[in-house]
Amino acid sequence: MNFNFSQTINLENDRVHMRPLELNDFNFLLPFSENEPDLWFYSLTPANGSHNLKKYIQSALLAKENNKAYPFIIFDKRTHKPAGCTRFYEIDEHHNTLSIGYTWYGKEFQRTGLNRNCKKLLLTYAFETIKVDRVEFRADSKNTKSIKAMKEIGCVEEGILRSNCNAIDGRRDSIVLSVLKSEWNDRVKTFLDTKLY
Repeated sequence: MNFNFSQTINLENDRVHMRPLELNDFNFLLPFSENEPDLWFYSLTPANGSHNLKKYIQSALLAKENNKAYPFIIFDKRTHKPAGCTRFYEIDEHHNTLSIGYTWYGKEFQRTGLNRNCKKLLLTYAFETIKVDRVEFRADSKNTKSIKAMKEIGCVEEGILRSNCNAIDGRRDSIVLSVLKSEWNDRVKTFLDTKLY
């Protein structure tokens, strides 16, 4: 893998367009921040309220500047509206792995098929463009909606990291799921193709 953090990565199909997050995307995302604060109930980096949203964007861009993450803003092409954010992070060239996470969508875009389209594009880029061997996903072990969504795209549950990080309400147990290159080639890619809508 050779991840180029300075490259402008655009991931797009008929349903969704993801482009690099920018500082001026604050205005696109502010309505979610002000009107849907529960989107970040399980998040380690909440963006509820304008102050937290500014910190969220600045932190994401600083991680990109330090070659630690690559954040995207997500646009729904059916409605021509911004829909949320996601990112590549924990990009490890030595072990040829990365993680996908910090993903959230406005309520209007949940359960619409948008997430599956995003994950198809992200996983295709990871496994076929930069050729990683493993993609990891994590979530709060109590976040049943997120865990179900990850399993629905073909992720395999690996286990629970007990009390592995701080959370809004104390300590958090994190569930770890993943997709391996062999699983992508053998079943996940084809499975996702049948589930896109």
